[in-house]
Amino acid sequence: MKAACIQMRSGLSRPDNADVASALIREAAGQGAELILTPEMTNVVDRKPRRMFDHLGYEEELEEISIFSALSKELKVHLIIGSCAVALDKDFSSRRAANRTYFFGPDGEQIATYDKIHMFDVDLPDGESWKESNVYKPGLEAKVVETSFGKVGLSICYDLRFPRLYRSLAQAGAQVLTVPAAFTRQTGRAHWEPLLRARAIENGAFVMAAAQGGTHEDGRETWGHSMIIAPWGEIIAEKPDDEPGVILADIDLDEVAKVRQRIPSLGLEQAFEINNIKGL
Repeated sequence: MKAACIQMRSGLSRPDNADVASALIREAAGQGAELILTPEMTNVVDRKPRRMFDHLGYEEELEEISIFSALSKELKVHLIIGSCAVALDKDFSSRRAANRTYFFGPDGEQIATYDKIHMFDVDLPDGESWKESNVYKPGLEAKVVETSFGKVGLSICYDLRFPRLYRSLAQAGAQVLTVPAAFTRQTGRAHWEPLLRARAIENGAFVMAAAQGGTHEDGRETWGHSMIIAPWGEIIAEKPDDEPGVILADIDLDEVAKVRQRIPSLGLEQAFEINNIKGL
């Protein structure tokens, strides 16, 4: 099966972002991709979280959801919209949103959604500060999606730093782990590749990581460097920069079974206790 990751530089206009994403999805499908992943915040990127509500809509009113559903049906692909920012109430009274993945089947039906569990609440050394929990409501459920080709475990961006989530997805049968993201340049340069390769190696799974990249309309800078990683940890496709575009790789899920048989760590975890010992 051929898989593709879409790299974008989303701005403030949801219609414009939907047009760009659609064009790149068509490009990937035209090259034979059957499973396509777009990045986190496909529909809008705004570094001022409260201003986000000037751009957002309630889920049932988001035109881009209908656009992507129709596109997956037209192209007959499994399409994972890495995430969209979605208001949680119609009148925006709660001023709360979800950072939500949408998974569409080749018939255009919405198979699953996933809300980002771990919020990016950090203060970086260069003074850059983020507090996603001020706007976004954390998800409470991990999701493994069973498809005609295999099982896919869903995650979003900062989830990547919480390995227990991925171990749980793999133990629930996930063979492909998706990581749509919008890593900052600072964290991306230092941590993006090693974290992704670690999640692939630890769990004997393919990792698809579709990224935002470049300097966005609101001034935010993201790392890009989308990549697809095999279960043994090799990078089998990579965008070597922060420019929008498409990467593709052939994914053979038999490789997952072979790697997990070779190093069967998923079934060998042992329970243990932690003993804190006081020294001098």
